[in-house]
Amino acid sequence: MPSMPLDAVRPHDEGVALADRAEASLVARAAEGELQAFEQLYRAYHPRLTRFLDRLTRRPALVGELLNDTMLVVWNRAASYNGQSKVSTWIFAIGYRKAMKALSRLDEPLPDEPDDDQPAPPESSPEYHAARSQIREVLAQALDHLSFEQRAIVHLAYFHGIGCREISDIVGCPVDTVKTRMFHARRRLKTLLAGRLEDWL
Repeated sequence: MPSMPLDAVRPHDEGVALADRAEASLVARAAEGELQAFEQLYRAYHPRLTRFLDRLTRRPALVGELLNDTMLVVWNRAASYNGQSKVSTWIFAIGYRKAMKALSRLDEPLPDEPDDDQPAPPESSPEYHAARSQIREVLAQALDHLSFEQRAIVHLAYFHGIGCREISDIVGCPVDTVKTRMFHARRRLKTLLAGRLEDWL
């Protein structure tokens, strides 16, 4: 039987696997009522979930409540986590459903499309760093004009580095649907960003 090449498992992959096992262990300990384990999970996911929920809902006033509701479910249902998906998939799926339910109870129009169209200053000065910040803002504003489902997929893929299969588990739709939504989201973003970032990127 041939031996496995020494480089078959990359250090990065080993690190990710160890992190996944560590998080699964925290969930198992939380399921047994260990508050310290839950607090570790909360600290680990607080910044990621906050960013995700903020960009997904576009309503900062909701984010704190949604974050706490999500983590309360994690605490109360830790015993239901079966290890068939990553802990991150499980937690993001809870957050996604909480956000979807919260937005379904609201009936507010989308914000108007921004018309801020400033050219970028030369690269090398404080103005350049301000321009990079403006790029992020322009991208964020463009994302606001995607549908809820498209926005969720774009954020999970590009801001959290999550693959299509895991995204399909989070949002509860087939992988092909994830890919289709991503295709339409990219096409929409290309239209929204036309002429706005070409001088900066």
